[in-house]
Amino acid sequence: MKFTEEHEWLRVEGDLVIVGITEHASEQLGDVVFVELPAIGRAVTKDDEVVVIESVKAASDILAPLDGEIVEVNEVLADEPGKVNEDPMGDAWFFKIKPADMAQLDDYMDEAAYQKYIG
Repeated sequence: MKFTEEHEWLRVEGDLVIVGITEHASEQLGDVVFVELPAIGRAVTKDDEVVVIESVKAASDILAPLDGEIVEVNEVLADEPGKVNEDPMGDAWFFKIKPADMAQLDDYMDEAAYQKYIG
């Protein structure tokens, strides 16, 4: 897995990258009450705002970590946004992206570097 400074995690699955937020991020947000997911088929550029999360504390945006196309979204989160707090590193992923260039993953931290970053 790779991690961004914005507290997103990225997991490669074949030619796709699954994107979610870290446990640290979900703890900082507090209880998530709303998640707005991107449209399937949407072309995104790195740093585009693609997901809106609202919690009891704040609203937050998830940025596209890579250039590519959104190929799948986690529809469960639209009806059950609280899953983001229950399992942020697993079942509560936000979207899958087909990257234009997998080499963009090299820009991100591994788990050890991320733990040091949030430490």
